[in-house]
Amino acid sequence: MHRFVFPALLIMALRVPAAMSQEGQLDASPGLFTVMAAINAVGYAAELSSPNNHPLRDAIRAELAQRNIPSLPAIKAFFDKHRKNDDTAELSQYISFALTAGGPPDFSIRQRDVEIPPDAAPLKGLSPLLAAFYKEADIEDLWNRSQRVIDQYIERYHEPVSEAVLQVNAYLRQQTSGARGRRFQVYIELLAAPNQIQTRSYGFEYTIVITPSPELRTFDVRHAYLHYLLDPLSTRYQEILERKKGLADHAQRAHALADSFKDDFLLLVTESLIKAVEARLDHKPEGVQAALREGYILAPYFAEHLAAYEKQEQSMAFYYSDLVGAIDVVKEDKRLSNVEFNREETVRTVKSAPPPGPVGTPAPLTGAAKTLEEAEQTYTARDLDTAKKLYLEVLRQTDSQPMHAAVYYGLARIAVLQQDPETAEKLFEKTLESQPEAQVQAWALVYLGRLSMAAGDREQAVKHFQDALKVDDASKLARDAAEQGVRQLLRQDGKQGVLK
Repeated sequence: MHRFVFPALLIMALRVPAAMSQEGQLDASPGLFTVMAAINAVGYAAELSSPNNHPLRDAIRAELAQRNIPSLPAIKAFFDKHRKNDDTAELSQYISFALTAGGPPDFSIRQRDVEIPPDAAPLKGLSPLLAAFYKEADIEDLWNRSQRVIDQYIERYHEPVSEAVLQVNAYLRQQTSGARGRRFQVYIELLAAPNQIQTRSYGFEYTIVITPSPELRTFDVRHAYLHYLLDPLSTRYQEILERKKGLADHAQRAHALADSFKDDFLLLVTESLIKAVEARLDHKPEGVQAALREGYILAPYFAEHLAAYEKQEQSMAFYYSDLVGAIDVVKEDKRLSNVEFNREETVRTVKSAPPPGPVGTPAPLTGAAKTLEEAEQTYTARDLDTAKKLYLEVLRQTDSQPMHAAVYYGLARIAVLQQDPETAEKLFEKTLESQPEAQVQAWALVYLGRLSMAAGDREQAVKHFQDALKVDDASKLARDAAEQGVRQLLRQDGKQGVLK
């Protein structure tokens, strides 16, 4: 199995300063995979008919149904005993258990009872049953045979999640992934019901679990990463925030606000700050007032004062005490007294996949297009030698310039992974000379900008990033990456006039 580390592999390969020393991980978990395989085999059927399920879920269920697994009756009895009325709560307890228990082959929980999460504690008896199931069902074989499919799905998240983490680190001026010894972990789990995203903070581990969905949950990952970095600051400066706690009375009037925020002022402060940061990052100032109406009472204050933060040089870790210390309780109380809060919570929806069948089903690829797709898949699996051969085969199969551009773009990315920046630069330039499609053109320019940054050529880096922003129909991720590059250069230079 390939484990992907962010920030982006390009940044690491070119040795750009300030790479994270305690890297976050984007991965899949054999322990979580085993737990989900077990409950799928004994009755977990949440959203089973949804078109958003990953095909791997049905494949694993079908294969387990054909096997003689002596432990299944006991696991089924255990599962039935711990059923919940709500599908999300049912999944939640098993995710908590999987993240708390050790992995295969014994799945034992070694923490003291007081350290076990409340929803995982009732499932302690599952450990010996899982150990038997793991051996009897030969889960190790299923896990190994599932790696190609899992890796392909993880690759969809790799670049956008890397960019999201870089974006947050740059804005907070965060040089590592948090305090020493802490870790941010993202797990992809394809055997669970779709459209779920769950976060856990256990000790020094901050974990987010993502299940299949038609749209990438990059916003949610970025939101969780902001919590991972900002939650410790509210705890560190709790004494200052306690003096502002009287403002929490206004949050009690917010009917749409979850009780967890009403009961925990530090959490409410952090969420208010995150809402303000997100509005700045996404260039959506209207998000601040929307957050206020939901009950995040300090979002307007933070939004107003983040402008001052952006103009000075300190990281958020050092600036935070000044930021929260400057909260004027009298002024904010006056502002909040006239706020009309929403009556109902704003729900973010997840799009459904198109229905199966002829409508929305693409025609099978043939010829050079098929070879190019195979090249991308082998690149995704990091079989770089095979990917190279397939990319070059495309050049022989077609005279299409846009396809040639896609080939050079693929070969350039391989050069990046092989730490050959000179070859990568030439291939990205050849990409631009070959009539690339908008998405390829924008990303090639972003990569060239990063290569120029790594080489110390700031003027050329700015040009590449600005050219990327001018590409019509460029993806939002590519535009965000280009804007992020310009901001990084502005901070390095200290002179905005140089970048005009």
